[in-house]
Amino acid sequence: MILDLEDSVPAGDKADARKTVAETLDRLADAARADLWVRPNSSVSGLLGADLEAVVRPGLAGLFLPKVFDAQEIVRIDAVVSHLEEREGLAPGSVGLIVSYETAVSMAHCEEIATASPRVASLLGATGPNADVGRELGFEFTPAGLETLYLRSRIVLAARAAGLHHPLAGVWQDIRDLDGFRRFCEDNRGLGYRGMVCIHPSHVAVANEVFTPSPEKVEFYRRMIDAFRKAEAEGSAAVDFEGQHIDLAHVKTAEGVIELAEAVARHG
Repeated sequence: MILDLEDSVPAGDKADARKTVAETLDRLADAARADLWVRPNSSVSGLLGADLEAVVRPGLAGLFLPKVFDAQEIVRIDAVVSHLEEREGLAPGSVGLIVSYETAVSMAHCEEIATASPRVASLLGATGPNADVGRELGFEFTPAGLETLYLRSRIVLAARAAGLHHPLAGVWQDIRDLDGFRRFCEDNRGLGYRGMVCIHPSHVAVANEVFTPSPEKVEFYRRMIDAFRKAEAEGSAAVDFEGQHIDLAHVKTAEGVIELAEAVARHG
């Protein structure tokens, strides 16, 4: 769950919003089922320092960073958060970072940003219509998404190359078009994204359904693993499984899908 201090908060209400978010973190720290993240204001806003002072505290899982530009920005934020963790008695490195690519500069340097700090937990390929990234890059949003295919693919590649296995996509702004949102989820899942940032509660169930491996897929992969292990015990490193050639590489993929499904079940 992301508590917002940025665009959804009017300029005159920033101080009150910090207090509300801090109180919410305190209240939900031991009770929330979901991890609690905060989207602070951007570095260039001049408000980030006060935001971090207010929200880096027990109960905070991490910061959802908007409008990042380059790797140096991540390094500077890392240093400030490290100081605040020590001051607040938090475990070093316990506050994670999700980087939202919303500027042309960040898109052009997404690989360096992904590896700028061990705090970086995930990357967001922000490609929604009429928002910051669209204005920055000048593209016109379409549901098919061809105008952002390169960008979304590059962010997935940057994430995976940095060892980040759960890149996020988003956001779908039409809160009534759930069929369109489902296609948006499915398209991004096909590219390698592992989750979706949802802007409205109506989107949550669809995102969970699309990004959770289906029982049929899990069962298929369990059978695949069983078939391979049986062949392996008989001295073979490859097997014909239900008409498909499989070897150890396929088994590792199957194990990853099962691991994801089990993790979702544990936290569901």
